[in-house]
Amino acid sequence: MTVRRDFKEPVKPRSDLVIGREELLAGAREQLAGGGSVLVHGPAGTGKSTVLRALSTEYGETVRTVLRCSATESESHLPFLALADLLGQVMDEVADRLPAPQRTALESALTGRGESTLQRDGLALRLAVLSTLRALAASGPVLIVADDFQWLDPASVELLGFAARRLGGTPVQMLCAVRTHTEPQAQNHERCLSATPPDTLPVKVGPLSRAQIAQLLHHRGHTGLPRSTVRDIHRTSGGNPLFALELGRALAESPTPPSPGEPLPVPTSLRALVRGRLEALSEDARRTLLVASAGARPTVTLLHTAGRENAEADIAQAAALGLVVTERDAPGIIRFAHPLVSAALYAEAGAQERRTVHAALSTAASDPIERARHFALSSTGTDPRVAARLAEAAAVARDRGAPSVAAGLELLAARHTPVGAEPGPHERRLRAAEDALTAGETDLARDIAHEVLASAAEPSDRVRAWMVVIDAAGHAMAEVDAVFPQALADAGDDPRLLTLVHYQLAWRAVIVEGDFERARQEGALAAHLAARAGDRRGELLALAFQAQTETLMGHPDAPATIARALKEPQDPRVACDHNGAGAARFRWLIMGDQLTEARKTISALLREARRRGVVEAETHFLRGLAETELRAGHCGRALELARESLRLARDTGIGEAASATLASLAEAAGGEVDRALTLAREAVTRAEEDGDVLYLSRALAALGHARLVAGDAAGTVRSLRRVRELEESLGVTDPARGRWHGDLAEALVRVGEPAEAQEVIDAARTRALRLGRESVLAVLDRAQALVRSARGETALAIRQLTHAQERLGRLGHGLEEARAAYALADLRAQRSGPSSYDEATRLFRRCRAMPWLRQVETATVTGPVQPGLAPAALDVLAATERQVSALVMEGATNREIAARLFISVKTVEATLTRVYRKLGIRSRVDIVRLAAGHRSG
Repeated sequence: MTVRRDFKEPVKPRSDLVIGREELLAGAREQLAGGGSVLVHGPAGTGKSTVLRALSTEYGETVRTVLRCSATESESHLPFLALADLLGQVMDEVADRLPAPQRTALESALTGRGESTLQRDGLALRLAVLSTLRALAASGPVLIVADDFQWLDPASVELLGFAARRLGGTPVQMLCAVRTHTEPQAQNHERCLSATPPDTLPVKVGPLSRAQIAQLLHHRGHTGLPRSTVRDIHRTSGGNPLFALELGRALAESPTPPSPGEPLPVPTSLRALVRGRLEALSEDARRTLLVASAGARPTVTLLHTAGRENAEADIAQAAALGLVVTERDAPGIIRFAHPLVSAALYAEAGAQERRTVHAALSTAASDPIERARHFALSSTGTDPRVAARLAEAAAVARDRGAPSVAAGLELLAARHTPVGAEPGPHERRLRAAEDALTAGETDLARDIAHEVLASAAEPSDRVRAWMVVIDAAGHAMAEVDAVFPQALADAGDDPRLLTLVHYQLAWRAVIVEGDFERARQEGALAAHLAARAGDRRGELLALAFQAQTETLMGHPDAPATIARALKEPQDPRVACDHNGAGAARFRWLIMGDQLTEARKTISALLREARRRGVVEAETHFLRGLAETELRAGHCGRALELARESLRLARDTGIGEAASATLASLAEAAGGEVDRALTLAREAVTRAEEDGDVLYLSRALAALGHARLVAGDAAGTVRSLRRVRELEESLGVTDPARGRWHGDLAEALVRVGEPAEAQEVIDAARTRALRLGRESVLAVLDRAQALVRSARGETALAIRQLTHAQERLGRLGHGLEEARAAYALADLRAQRSGPSSYDEATRLFRRCRAMPWLRQVETATVTGPVQPGLAPAALDVLAATERQVSALVMEGATNREIAARLFISVKTVEATLTRVYRKLGIRSRVDIVRLAAGHRSG
């Protein structure tokens, strides 16, 4: 029997509503699966009830009885209400099993008849609750779900606590949620813990990240919001999902979006949360706090300078009301208790009062950027003086590496710039759009560009705006194909403007058409046009593009083009551009096995990009540094960098397919294979959706590699055959570009296709010899040895593998060296019986190559994996699943398996669940029986 009493909540909450709580849910699930209880706690609006619903729905299906209760603040004074919710519907099932005094006391409490009280019935009532839960548990596990625990009546809480402390060994668990924002903060938390079993796991639901808030807003229908707006929503809400959704709703209902520099509209529902405390402030204290809310970094000194003479007393009054928090280590700094307090305070003020505050701060602030911003917000209408000050402040922000701030200031400057002024409003808006692109705020940049295009007549303004639209599309250039003819028409015969358009046409040729030769020609034309126009920046970018294209093509002119791109004079804006000559040189170095010099080059580029705040370049260079560390066999470091790049890409929406591709390769080398597969599939999907054939081949190569590491040789062949076809059609001939040829050959050997593997090796070897790609040749030697082994030429194969391992070690390709050592140990084991994997283990451990270490561990236990020799019953399992199953057959516990395979106990449990499902079995014992049956057969 299952009893569910739902209070204004769906029985089946969709899992996609639980955003950003994966780790929290995983820990709670593990606790529940182990028979423990869970207490979910956190401030109002953080999603505690959503987490509770997801857990109770999921785990509730595994128990016999689910008892639910909830309450509101207005019901908290009603005694035994929560008890009635919990036990009211199960009394008939257990009443006959309770002693008469207990049954009478409990029925009186539940029905309200007889005026039962804890003082009067005391022990009988407490024992009745305990006996009822024990009686229910005798028929099967019981789960008690209590939401809004802070409003449960004290009598019910006391009874639950009495029972919880005495249910040890009984299959009764509790899953509770409690709000902990009230003062003192720990009070509700401790009260709830005292009413739950001693082994209860407290799980805190904290704020969401900006990316998670963006996902939540999108899920709830607030789509198309500029990333700058999402950033403001995240900052104002403090990451609170309820507050963020309310701010999103207010924006959707607002007839006009806030102007640059203005705060978000704060809806009445959120103002009401703090209005009571704000109304308790004196008028002087409220005005002081308003000045603080308008300042970027408010301090007591700033308030004094702005004319608030009694700032200390006013802030002390606000602190007593819980509106601001005082810091012992920094007594002069003012921090609001929550960003919403500051936003609500500012929203409550009238327009004239705000302008007065900004006027005071325009002279009080010490930072020139802040002074200019306040000066603008204290003014109305167009004013050349205000516009000029804002433009100067934007230049300062740009130099400081704060392009997002510069974009906002330029937009403010455009609003204050009179028509006919020089520079005019369109010029300022275009600067803002270009700053927004630099900051990674592509949505904002695109919106500004379209605004310019709607009214601009000057060809230079229009072409620049078209370039912003194209740049904002990123790798989804096919979506803006119609822009190119319009941009060419606007450019006319102006070589400077034509440089911009042909540079973008070069990128289009690669990304949309997959035609490297045409891309090279467009890049060369752009460089020629730029030289005619005296546009050194445009010439440098075009030459760098041409150099990169020639490098990937294996074109003989590549070194000369790189040298031209690196000639003086250089442009500092191009120096750290991800498409500049420095990036082209890095690509040449890493493809040519000059890893030390490549690391120095990409590290310097990354530092400069971060200094300037160029987000797209930072994301790109993080990937480059991760790739370098991966080549060198520093898998742990590569994984950290790749994950950082992916976080940045997802936060900005820039280069997500590329960052997912590199992160997949890093996960396959030093993380989790399942994660590598997921990321590679994501990258393939994104590239296909964008129509980006360039990155589609990279993503498919990553997917093929992840499948190889996972033990799916057939899947590897499918993916990498597609890569081979794509690169042939693209005109990519340099095997150092994707380095997938060795993987494809190895997988072909595993699936019994050594002849095709030989064809792949021969074709790649010819190109690698022509270009001098030493590490590629060494990897091909490793693959050649596997082909020879498949033909029965084991002695030759062992000699070739030994040579390949030594060669890769000299070149500094640590992971490939370790793979060669692993293959060598396998061949020796196949030839002479049990072999030592110590060398492979040492090298993989040095690289922190965890997935490969797990494979070595399995080979040590079960012997080498040979094509076609895996037990048929286990053929359907992935590599990690086979490793876990092999250790189960040895009798290892989950914790022992986790330690030996360098994974978590949680991952072991999840892997076994998949094994059971795939094999159609129910337990660890069945794995042993299945394997034993196969051996005896």
